[in-house]
Order: sequence, then C-alpha cells, then structure tokens
Amino acid sequence: MISIYQLKPRFQSLLRPLAGGLAGRGVTANGVTIAAMLVSIALGALLCITGQRGLFLLLPLWMFLRMAFNAIDGMLAREFGQKSALGAYLNELSDVISDAVLYLPFVLIAPFGWAGVVVVVFLSTVSEMAGALGPMIGAERRYDGPMGKSDRAFVFGALGLWVGLTAELPAWAAWLMPLVAAAIALNIVNRIRGGIASVRQTPH
Repeated sequence: MISIYQLKPRFQSLLRPLAGGLAGRGVTANGVTIAAMLVSIALGALLCITGQRGLFLLLPLWMFLRMAFNAIDGMLAREFGQKSALGAYLNELSDVISDAVLYLPFVLIAPFGWAGVVVVVFLSTVSEMAGALGPMIGAERRYDGPMGKSDRAFVFGALGLWVGLTAELPAWAAWLMPLVAAAIALNIVNRIRGGIASVRQTPH
C-alpha cells in the first residue's frame, strides 16, 4: 500500500547533516524523542483548553517538525551508536501518546465530535501495536499502510490548516473520520498479514 512513509529515506538524507551536528553537540536520541512528545502534549493541551480555531494553524507546522524530530532521533540511534532498550520503549510509546493528544482537540470541531475522533485515536494505537509486535514473532517492525503514522500526520495537519483558515467545516466533513478509521483498520490487517507472511517466508 502507498504511504508517505516510503519517502522517509529521502527525508532522512536531507536531515543527516543536522543529525550529525546535533550528535557532535551531545544531543541524544532519547532527548529528541522526549522533546517531541512534550511539545505534542503542550500543543494538544493548548488546543483543547482554548479551542481557538486560529491556533489549529500550528498543527501542520508541528506535524512537519515532528516528522523531522522522529527522523533525527532514529538516525541518532542507528548511525551514532545511541540505540538502547529505553530508547525503543520511548520511541513507540511517545508516538502513541503524541498522536492521541494531537488528534483529540478535533473533538471540539464540528462536525466531528467524540465518537469519530476517539475511534481514530484507538485504532491508531492498535495500528502502532500491530507494527511493533512484528519482532515478537521474528518479523521486522511493520510500517504497512494505508494511513500509517506519516499519513495520519499529513491528514491531521491538513485538517488543522483547514480549521485554522475557515473556522467552520462543512457538514460533509463528518465522513472524514470514518474514512480515516477504515483506512487505519485496513493498515492493521496489512501489518498483521505482512508480519506473518514474512515469518513464513524466512527459512528456518
């Protein structure tokens, strides 16, 4: 399935000099991971507390920067000898937490409401769990699409831009959350199938 995640290698190549500079200054992968999570929590809380539509314009900017943070922490871990057991936990858990707090403010935006947004948050968590469970069965970490983490960042960043510019969404936008949820459900199935298939194809 096509996913924005497939563009990650090119994105990383652009950020590699920055990652090298940060490593030289003593910045750690875990520090970048935690910083990205804290900014996500702060932005999500700000949007939920104030509900100001103009502030939703911060979402597309932060979604892009957050993808850069995620790419940089991965490079610091893999290419600069900073891999750790704690880092693996932080990487997975911080993404789930950040996604939840950045999506939840949309419950304040008509015509979405609680039901659709909470279902998307729940399925997003299950999707990341399905991907992270790959190594438990001897497969690689799965990133199958559609509507993986990068795709969701694009969708919610675009929604933030839309809300920030128009302040009110049309009634037909109510279908967007069910569509996103359906795509994530398919991604969960693809990740499970992909993991099982890769194990079956691996010679024992």
